[in-house]
Amino acid sequence: MNLKKLIEQLRASLAPLLTERAELRSRRDEIRAACVAESRQPSEEEATEALAAEERITAIDASTAEIDGQIRQYEDELRRDEAADQLQRQVVSTGVTLPGSEEREQRLQVNDRGTYNRDADPHGAQFLRDLAAQFMHGAAAVQANERLGAHMVEARGQAEERGFNLDGYAQRAAGTGAFAGLVVPQYLTDLYAPMARAGRPLADAMRHHDLPETGMTAYIGRVTTGTTTGLQANEFDTVNETDIDDTLLSIPIKTNAGAQTLSRQALDRGVGVEDTTMQDLFAAYDTTLDGRLINEATTGLSAVATTITYTDGTPTAAELYPKFLQAPAAVEAAMLNQDQGDGFAVFHSRRWFWAQSQLTSTWPLFGQPGVSPQHGGENYGEKYGAGFRGILPAGTPVITDANVPTNLGAGTNEDEIYFVAKSEAHLWEDPKAPMLIKAEQSQVKKLAVDFVAYGYFAYTFVRRPHAQKISGTGLVIPAWT
Repeated sequence: MNLKKLIEQLRASLAPLLTERAELRSRRDEIRAACVAESRQPSEEEATEALAAEERITAIDASTAEIDGQIRQYEDELRRDEAADQLQRQVVSTGVTLPGSEEREQRLQVNDRGTYNRDADPHGAQFLRDLAAQFMHGAAAVQANERLGAHMVEARGQAEERGFNLDGYAQRAAGTGAFAGLVVPQYLTDLYAPMARAGRPLADAMRHHDLPETGMTAYIGRVTTGTTTGLQANEFDTVNETDIDDTLLSIPIKTNAGAQTLSRQALDRGVGVEDTTMQDLFAAYDTTLDGRLINEATTGLSAVATTITYTDGTPTAAELYPKFLQAPAAVEAAMLNQDQGDGFAVFHSRRWFWAQSQLTSTWPLFGQPGVSPQHGGENYGEKYGAGFRGILPAGTPVITDANVPTNLGAGTNEDEIYFVAKSEAHLWEDPKAPMLIKAEQSQVKKLAVDFVAYGYFAYTFVRRPHAQKISGTGLVIPAWT
C-alpha cells in the first residue's frame, strides 16, 4: 500500500470516531442543560452516563490526535518523496538531434516541466497549434516539429521508466512532419478529462492494470475447479483428491476514438478553438469509455449483475433501505473468503440526491460504521467525479455516475443501483495515457485539418461473478415531494 492510499485509509478511520464523539457530546450537553433548566443536580444515573461520555470523549480525542499525527507524518514523507522524485527528473538525457547538426547528436537538458507544461501552455493551445502547423511550410512548421519531436522523446523516456514501450503507438516517420501518433501531455488529460459531460467516475474507481503492449486481447486467470478435502474414515484409506483446474479468461481490447475536422481559418484566426476542441474530444472519450463499462451488452456492469428487484408504485427511501444491505450481502456470498471488503455502490446522481431528500421516523436495529443511528447513510459533501460521495450501511461507499441509464423499465424512466467489489472490477488502460491524438492534412484542398483522439482499453467484472444491481419500478424518476 502506497502512502497516498494509507493516508486515505487513515482519514476514513476518523469518520466513525468523530461521529461517535458528536453523539456523546450531544448527550452530555443534554444532561447538563436539563439539570440547569430544572435547577437540580444530576441523578446518579445521569452523572454516571455523563462521566462515561466524558471519559469516552477523552479517549476518542487521544485516538484522533494519534491518527492525525500519523496522517501529518505520512503527508510530510509524501511531500519529501515527491520533491526527491521531481529533483531526480530535472535533467533527462533525451537524445534529440538539433536541426543543422545531423553529423552529431546534441543532448538536450529537459526539466520536469517538459516542452509543453502547465505554466507555459496551461490550456494546450500551443500543443494544438503545433499539431496543425505540421502541415504548413516555413519557419512555423519547422519550429512546431522541433517542439513535437522534443515532446515525444520526453514521453518515450517517461514511459520507459515505467517499463512501457511507446514505439508501437507513437513513432515519427521520414519527412518533416508525419507523426503516426502523439502522446497528449499528461497535465492536459488531467485538466480536461473531468470537465464536461458525464466523465468516468466508475472507471476511476475500478482496479487498474497496464494494457499489454501488443495484441488485441487481455488475459486473466481464474480457478474454475478447486481442490477438495474429506474425512479419512479409516487408517490407510485413500484420502479425497480433486485435480485443481483453471481457465484463462480472454478479454477483448476495445478501441475508443473520435475525430474533429477544423478549418485552417478557425485554427489561424479563431480564438479558443484549440481549447474547445481538446476539451470536447477528451471529455467525449472519458464518457464513452465509462458508459461502455456500465451499458455494453453482454459484458457491461448492468448486463452481468444479478438483479435484486424493487417493485413499488410509491417508492420511499425507507422501503429501499433493506436493499442497501441485501446487495452487499449477495456480493459477499458470491466472493466468500475472496471478499476484500472493498465493495462500492454506483448511483445515478438523481437517485443519490432523492435518497437524501427522504425523511423517516424509524431507525435501524444495528449501528452501522460511519453512519449515525438516526440516518440511513452519510453524505461526504464531495462534488461529482471527486470520488466517494458518501457511505451506505455496512460501510459501502458510494460513487455517482451520470452514465447510469435512466430510461429502463416498461415506462422507460427507471434507473439502477450497482454493487461491485473493486478487487474484481478490472480495467486495463494504456499506462502513459488513455488518449493519443494525431492531426492529418487529409483534406488539404479544403484547407481542413483532422484531429483524432483514440485509445485502447479492456475490462471485466466476471473473473469472479459477483456484481449485484437493484432495479424495478421502485426506481422510477424521483418525485421530489
